[in-house]
Amino acid sequence: MDDPIAALLIRIAAQDRAAFRELYALSSGKLMGVLLRILTNRSESEDALQEVYTRVWLKAGRFDATKGRGMTWLIALSRNLAIDRLRQRSTDVNDDDAMAAVPDPAARAETRLIATGEARRINDCFDTLEPDRAQALRGAYLAGLSYTDLALRHGVNLNTMRTWLRRGLLSLKECMGS
Repeated sequence: MDDPIAALLIRIAAQDRAAFRELYALSSGKLMGVLLRILTNRSESEDALQEVYTRVWLKAGRFDATKGRGMTWLIALSRNLAIDRLRQRSTDVNDDDAMAAVPDPAARAETRLIATGEARRINDCFDTLEPDRAQALRGAYLAGLSYTDLALRHGVNLNTMRTWLRRGLLSLKECMGS
């Protein structure tokens, strides 16, 4: 067998402790790296690594060498455990902490004034465009209509619509910049 990890897993499935020690020596550094990348906390990664090897001891019989390499199986086991721990973290947050982290949805007066001024400015800039061009821009970027739909609606070919939209955006940009 050309996969030494797979050979060790097969021996571990038969409760071979020497194979387990050898597997740990060969793979623990790599698995710790995987866990650290996902969990980003050394202490938690060390705990997770211990749990990975507990699972290896208990589940080595499930490894099938015909379906993949041993290290790949170990990495998948580690990755899945780390993801489970991340999911557990998100459910451990208490409601008071979660509520404190939510920003106040009400806009401050200053923010509302700025937004109102910007809305007025963009509307003034739209008024500088030809009406059909302004309508096409609103359709594309505010209503989410496709270029094809807009071309049909305005009775122009697709390339003309693209030109209208590109030139309209440039005009808006220029107007908003002044």
